[in-house]
Amino acid sequence: MFETIRIERDARGVATLWLDRAEKHNAMSARMIAELHEAARELGADEGVRVVVLAARGKTFCAGGDLDWMRQQFDAEPEARSAEAGKLAHMLQALNTLPKPLIGRLHGPAFGGGVGLASVCDVAIGAEHITMGLTETRLGLIPATIGPYVCARMGEARARRVFMSGRRFGAEEAVALNLLSRSVPEDRLDEAIEAEVAPYLSCAPGAVARAKALLRHLGPRIDEAVIAHSVAELAACWEGHEAPEGIGAFFDKRKPGWAE
Repeated sequence: MFETIRIERDARGVATLWLDRAEKHNAMSARMIAELHEAARELGADEGVRVVVLAARGKTFCAGGDLDWMRQQFDAEPEARSAEAGKLAHMLQALNTLPKPLIGRLHGPAFGGGVGLASVCDVAIGAEHITMGLTETRLGLIPATIGPYVCARMGEARARRVFMSGRRFGAEEAVALNLLSRSVPEDRLDEAIEAEVAPYLSCAPGAVARAKALLRHLGPRIDEAVIAHSVAELAACWEGHEAPEGIGAFFDKRKPGWAE
């Protein structure tokens, strides 16, 4: 039984995967990471599912990584830190290689890991009022495990505009950065999602899965070596001095030492 996510299926074979941790702005805890990975396996193996919509309850699509989860890494052994980072990386890979179309429905803000979730969607549509950002460097971290998917989605040139600066940007810029396919007024978001879902219901499911796998083969390589490097980079940040300062400053409601 899932605690942090919900799955709803309709008669057409459309499954909606809901992030359901609204009280924490859908920040990804260890439990949510594990449940998202299990959901990807479950939905991928379900022959009755034709399309998956990734959506969220509450005001926020996903605030990124749960800060309590991050803070726990500082007291863990290096091997345990790497293992936790690996769980996040492999969850993203499971969604990225899901053998079903994955449509992102971003009704609210998406930061850090939330941008990573949008990046593993085949199509992501956002409400025109939302904000997004790769805010990890503000905390002394880097967008490590999400990095391969963000770069594959945006391309290196676009990614350089926002990958390191930690600045927030709106839906219009997210479309220009290729993070979102388009943005629409919030009251038209479900209509826009349905317009993306409907064509797949006339397609052969096996052909869709094979076409998606072919694209992943033709696109930027995200293999175990790339994942391992991203995991090592995140683990290295946790072992440094900036991440404890940045996350400690957040909890203490003060500026970190490097901030103007």
